[in-house]
Amino acid sequence: MSLLEILAVVVSFLAIWLTARRKMLCWPVGMLACALYFKLFLDVRLYADMVLQLLFGLSIVYGWFDWARGSVADGEVPIRPLGRAQAAAGLAAGAAGALAIGWFTSHYTNAALPWIDSTLSSFSLVAQFWTARRHPANWLLWIAVDTIYVGMFVFKGLWLTAGLYAAMTGLAVVGYIRWRGAAGGQSGSVF
Repeated sequence: MSLLEILAVVVSFLAIWLTARRKMLCWPVGMLACALYFKLFLDVRLYADMVLQLLFGLSIVYGWFDWARGSVADGEVPIRPLGRAQAAAGLAAGAAGALAIGWFTSHYTNAALPWIDSTLSSFSLVAQFWTARRHPANWLLWIAVDTIYVGMFVFKGLWLTAGLYAAMTGLAVVGYIRWRGAAGGQSGSVF
């Protein structure tokens, strides 16, 4: 456990908590968390997760602008339903990305856990995109991904990060409940 990991955990937890509450501040805080985890993952050779932080940075910029444009007069950020076709396309993209990234990192890097790291990274991108698009289903995918991340980080000896991901799983449950409540009676939603 390093000071870098401690800072990354605290900042990441704050970003997820703010996201669950649909607060715009989640985006700049999330950007800082990405920078901290980029360095940490570089240090422990989780390259797919390192690159994931760069991609998260891009999706944070997208999400920040999308949320800013979509907020209502009182500053509340409304959610959007996720249809079956959108859900299927997102999950298919996650699977294709997992195969492509996994193959690359297993053949061309010294990645510690190329296949699981790549799979989690790919599906995290889908979950992050769904977060930026304000789909409550993002939280269900985060619950699945974060639960598996806990085991990977325990295996790598990143105990504090494993604890963060366990807490983020809990926050994802809270986020899903809050966002579903905000959805009210919207039709067309799968999740």
